[in-house]
Amino acid sequence: MKKTRNYHDDLIKRLKNVEFALGYLNACLDEKEACVFLLGLRIVAQAHGGLKNLSKSTGLNREHLFRMLSKQGNPRLDNLRILADNFGWKLAFVKKNENTLRKAA
Repeated sequence: MKKTRNYHDDLIKRLKNVEFALGYLNACLDEKEACVFLLGLRIVAQAHGGLKNLSKSTGLNREHLFRMLSKQGNPRLDNLRILADNFGWKLAFVKKNENTLRKAA
């Protein structure tokens, strides 16, 4: 009998690789629903020590992290910067293609 792999456990293992985690989060950002990114960030946090450790290293309240990284979460930009900095990343905008920039009305 062939042993099946647990998808979540395999994903957590793969997300420990920083380049994979960044690619995963960028793919989550490409989704229309914001909750996909927030839940993705929560899974990345689990792969890198869990929300309890993230709370300690960032100084953010653990319960607040749980709410912020949920389907209904709505994190402030400064909190996203704190999380990105904790992982050794930075937030940035990148150009999609030559014709995407539109002037504001």
